Amino acid sequence: MKKRIVIWLLLFSLIMGETALCCRAEEDEGNTDISQTIDGMRQQEQETQNAISDLEKQTKETKDAISALQGEKEKTQSNVSNLQNQSSQLQSTINGYSAKLDSLSAEITEAENAMAEVSSEIVELDKQLQQARDEEHKRYELLKKRIQSTYESGGNTGLARLLLESGSMQEFLTKYEYLTAIIEYDKKKIAEYKALQADIEAKSAVVHEKEEELDQYQTQLDEKHEELSGLTAEVKGKLSSTQNTLSSEKNKLADYDNKLAELDKKMKSLQAKTAAAQAELAKQIAERLALMKEDTSGAYSASESELVWLAATIQAEADGESYTGKLAVGSVIMNRVKSSAFPGDVVSVITQNMQFASYRSGKVELIMSVGPNSTCLRAAQEVLDGARVGDYLFFMTKYYADYYRISEYTMIGNHAFFYKWSTLPEPEPAVYDGGEQQEQPQEPEEPAQESEGEGQEQSEDSGDEGGDSEENDDEQPSEGGDEGGE
Repeated sequence: MKKRIVIWLLLFSLIMGETALCCRAEEDEGNTDISQTIDGMRQQEQETQNAISDLEKQTKETKDAISALQGEKEKTQSNVSNLQNQSSQLQSTINGYSAKLDSLSAEITEAENAMAEVSSEIVELDKQLQQARDEEHKRYELLKKRIQSTYESGGNTGLARLLLESGSMQEFLTKYEYLTAIIEYDKKKIAEYKALQADIEAKSAVVHEKEEELDQYQTQLDEKHEELSGLTAEVKGKLSSTQNTLSSEKNKLADYDNKLAELDKKMKSLQAKTAAAQAELAKQIAERLALMKEDTSGAYSASESELVWLAATIQAEADGESYTGKLAVGSVIMNRVKSSAFPGDVVSVITQNMQFASYRSGKVELIMSVGPNSTCLRAAQEVLDGARVGDYLFFMTKYYADYYRISEYTMIGNHAFFYKWSTLPEPEPAVYDGGEQQEQPQEPEEPAQESEGEGQEQSEDSGDEGGDSEENDDEQPSEGGDEGGE
């Protein structure tokens, strides 16, 4: 009987041993599968991180290109302004020259009118000179005949004989008076002839003088007109060249605007892709951490500087929230510090790329410059000492939690907190009664733009590795308004 019991005990031991070995083998196999799954997830995370790095590199290159183009645009704009001023000055010079040309043209016209009057005078004087010459010729012929007649009559002797041959004193006196009258007449005509000659010479001199004076004045005016015309043509040439250059520079400006618009479009596309990649990375990390479930509790030995950083970030993100809401934000930061998926110190977590928008906007450092308030300092010290409001690694406004279709989150004040980035399935598209698919409303390209001015960053935060779209709350300083900034 005892032997039988011993045999049964041995058999039972063997069976239990084999069962334990099988369970241990299955457990080891399960652990191996989880390990392999986690390794695969880490590899996916690294690939996503590499994609983010590449997108950030492209973003930086695009920013540099935009900055360089803006610099070139500013230089060109300065050139355009200078050319416009130069063009205005040249046009003013041309206007001045045109005014002078108009004045000279008026003087030339006056001179030409004066010359026309002088020409009329000359014509009249020439007519008078011709008449005077004709009269001179007639008188010359008469005088010549008179002298010839007197000579043929014996000259003075002949005249004396004429008087002596008078038959009576009365005849003598009559002949004497006649001869005296003839002599006086001849003297008068000779004097008139001489006066006529003098008048002709004087008028000829005046006409000649006026002709020379007007010719000289006309020459001066023509020279000035020609000089001003040359200067005007030269300045017009400069103006034409300046306007051509100005047109070219304006075309450059238009080209810069087109290129900047293209780069801006590219930048927005890169930012959207980066935000999507950050969201995907956050989701991947959250899924991996859900399998590992790290312990992020416990105190943290922080320096005075880290305490101020933490308190300032809590104030930037949750200044308008309840004390529990402030502790919750601090808990997210400290859970990340304790998690293997994030940097291992307070400052590195807060300043991690594409995480807290309140830091990127400069709000955290602004608060640090004046010092965080006592309530946020106390909340920061408590979470450093180990206090936690949940094991959350992410937070955002309810608007963005619903926008990203986060399946499980806890609302504390205006913020939705969650550990695992798991999403609800996409809803089935609605259809009409006739069976036609109803057009679905488009999602906003940059949902975070609902907050006060930092929309784009918010959209990025919503999906970054830390998933702190939440952080966009800094957009609402007094309310801790994160990504949704509601």
